[in-house]
Amino acid sequence: MTQQSGAAESGPSSAATLDNLLEESRTFSPSEEFARAANATQALYDEAAADREAFWANQADRLHWETRWSQVLDWSDAPFAKWFVGGRLNVAYNCIDRHVEAGHGEQVAIHWEGEPGDTRTITYADLQREVSKTANALISLGLQTGDRVAIYLPMIPEAVFSMLACARLGLTHSVVFGGFSAEALRTRIDDAQAALVITSDGQNRRGKALGLKENVDIAVRDADSVRNVLVVRRTGNDVEWNADRDVWWHELVDTQSEEHTPEAFDAEHPLFILYTSGTTGNPKGILHTSGGYLTQAAYTHHNVFDLKPDTDVYWCGADVGWVTGHSYIVYGPLANRATSVMYEGTPNTPHEGRWWEIVQRYRVSILYTAPTTIRTFMKWGNEIPARYDLSSLRVLGSVGEPINPEAWMWYREHIGSSTTPVVDTWWQTETGGIMISPLPGVTATKPGSAMGTLPGISAKIVDENGAEVGWGGGGYLVLDQPWPGMLRGIWGDEQRYRDTYWSRFSSEAGPIYFAGDGAKYDSDGAIWLLGRVDDVMNVSGHRISTTEVESALVSHPSVAEAAVVGAADPTTGQGIVAFVILRGGEADDGDALVKQLRDHVSKEIGPIAKPRQILVVPELPKTRSGKIMRRLLRDVAENRELGDVTTLQDSSVMKLISSGLAKPTDEG
Repeated sequence: MTQQSGAAESGPSSAATLDNLLEESRTFSPSEEFARAANATQALYDEAAADREAFWANQADRLHWETRWSQVLDWSDAPFAKWFVGGRLNVAYNCIDRHVEAGHGEQVAIHWEGEPGDTRTITYADLQREVSKTANALISLGLQTGDRVAIYLPMIPEAVFSMLACARLGLTHSVVFGGFSAEALRTRIDDAQAALVITSDGQNRRGKALGLKENVDIAVRDADSVRNVLVVRRTGNDVEWNADRDVWWHELVDTQSEEHTPEAFDAEHPLFILYTSGTTGNPKGILHTSGGYLTQAAYTHHNVFDLKPDTDVYWCGADVGWVTGHSYIVYGPLANRATSVMYEGTPNTPHEGRWWEIVQRYRVSILYTAPTTIRTFMKWGNEIPARYDLSSLRVLGSVGEPINPEAWMWYREHIGSSTTPVVDTWWQTETGGIMISPLPGVTATKPGSAMGTLPGISAKIVDENGAEVGWGGGGYLVLDQPWPGMLRGIWGDEQRYRDTYWSRFSSEAGPIYFAGDGAKYDSDGAIWLLGRVDDVMNVSGHRISTTEVESALVSHPSVAEAAVVGAADPTTGQGIVAFVILRGGEADDGDALVKQLRDHVSKEIGPIAKPRQILVVPELPKTRSGKIMRRLLRDVAENRELGDVTTLQDSSVMKLISSGLAKPTDEG
């Protein structure tokens, strides 16, 4: 459902528990045929409940360990965990070499599709050669175990080669999303004290070759730690060149030996730092280590997506710059010997059927993407996916934020032919892997709900005092047991780690992790995520989640997508202001439609949730990762000067929204 990062650093206020408003009664059980062949059965839950540490030991045994561990979990220095203590492994060996040695070298690892239409087919043997060459190149640059490497690349195979080469050598990588600015890149390079930056001459985006190395040149201008910049030639853009620092990938990497013998590292050896936004303005460097992280990534990928490595073609539509790309494009799938699709571009370049064309071409059977993308497809119209053969799809997944029930239903009906299981997943950058999700061969799912914790995971919903709420209650989502993929700290800031994640709640059994998300149990005990606690509105004393109001709006047949914010109101404390995008072909009837939508929300949730104002907009302010910038919408709704818009896909959309909001709306 979401992998939005982290707890609010100040913690929630001590206001009343979240109101639990929307109800969903539709359920979809796995077919007998699917359940019969599923990787995961009810026995997995029973095994985890009987002996949690033995369960995780069995999952770790799916990997190759050079030295077996002596202790599954050391929680004596909580909240700093050690998993598989004393164990030694090489992450890249587990993702590549062992599959080649087992006779699977000619299996396709990655079907890569560039936005302009160029393609590459990379087998596991190819991957072994390319990663070995990359590792030898990094050695030639003088990098040593423990050094940090910043990777600032588009969705091209060299991004995967770079990550795995770092893992192979015991270098800690810090992947920075290619849509981030030079300043964002600079802060991440400086905080990690990166010795090398790997980038490209440019990136393809909506039919244009955009610059990338220019941002690196700015970011490293005063970065004393950076010794070299390794540059992949992708677009042919002209770039400035520093002969003392810059090195072309094709000149350095392509000349290296294809042979490299990996060495094993401790299970707690740092694998990567991934920076996520902090409420104080300083990004948090989330640290993940090797053994526990890979165990959970491989376990969840195998069971949540029911991967059959000999027959499935898997596609995660995320970017490697986010944790979804780390866990479910690179490490989880490759550890499981998956055949994956990797796509460089946007869903509508050069046309709005591009994704479905790719599904049809490669016979994709498992698709994992974000609700924002699904709602965009809804907006474009049902007829577009209907033009393509999507019959190969057998599992659909959702990640990134809470998914509206109607978007869930559209996904199942129009992409999954009304038969394909949908697994809605909740997790975070900090958790490393999926924590809450249905198992597609076991769980009867409800549209919009992530349902329950996976075997081996323990989560609860508590009130402001830390007491668990009952079924039908809402509150704050917490994790009350350590898990293998958990973050091992914030890079360079132990106290911030304690304060941000572990200071809000505690128990006699030990520290409790606060996820920063609101959630509720329905009357059957299913878990519903309500988004960040920062996105809770207080309307006349009722604490209402923006997610529930957005879900109610999207359940109207005219609405494809909605964003809701709370704006200061002299009468109610906060008033609900909604921004909606209509589905393809739907007409904006002005005041009549607005009244209809307000009444619809009142009917679905109750009069207390009726929006004060609704604005029909052509687009919502989104980052290039697809996240809606509600902060900017709050600025508009409260007539404040707009905050930073540089990370938006299209900053001009804010002018359209601002001018439209000036129009008065019927309050009746």
